[in-house]
Amino acid sequence: MPPPNNPAGEYRANTTPTAAERLIAIEAIAELPRELRAAVSSLGEADLDTVYKKWTIRQIVHHIADSHVNLFIRFKLALTGDTPRINPYNETAFAELADARELPVEVSLQLLDATHARLTHLLQSVPEAAFARGYFHPEHGRVISLNETVGNYAWHGRHHTGQILWLRQHRLGK
Repeated sequence: MPPPNNPAGEYRANTTPTAAERLIAIEAIAELPRELRAAVSSLGEADLDTVYKKWTIRQIVHHIADSHVNLFIRFKLALTGDTPRINPYNETAFAELADARELPVEVSLQLLDATHARLTHLLQSVPEAAFARGYFHPEHGRVISLNETVGNYAWHGRHHTGQILWLRQHRLGK
């Protein structure tokens, strides 16, 4: 059986979430480090090199850290600037670098612990009106609001954690 494209379901952008919907997304972001750590627990080095479509579990964990560090910075830029233009990065090229292919996943798990502790505190302190702020994403050619960003990254964590859980169940039997 081939791996599903979106084990956590399709992403559906919500540019105008209610306060309750936003809170659910923030809680998902806060829980990601714990959930990701649980998803890779008890996996050996060989298991971490199991491929889901194009990336290994190890690369997926490092990708999440790369992506969510960028999220933290983008969020702060949008809160402190006037619709800043963000600098996109080539996630595939990042995943092919030696750190993503070779380092223990614990390095990125610790990075996510620290990043998400700060990010969650920041998200919980932002006044509701400030979630309408945003940044210009040149690859999308539009301004992306912080409202949309919160939901996107809540899904992003579920998506990649779902890939690892799928591999555990269907390829690794763990």
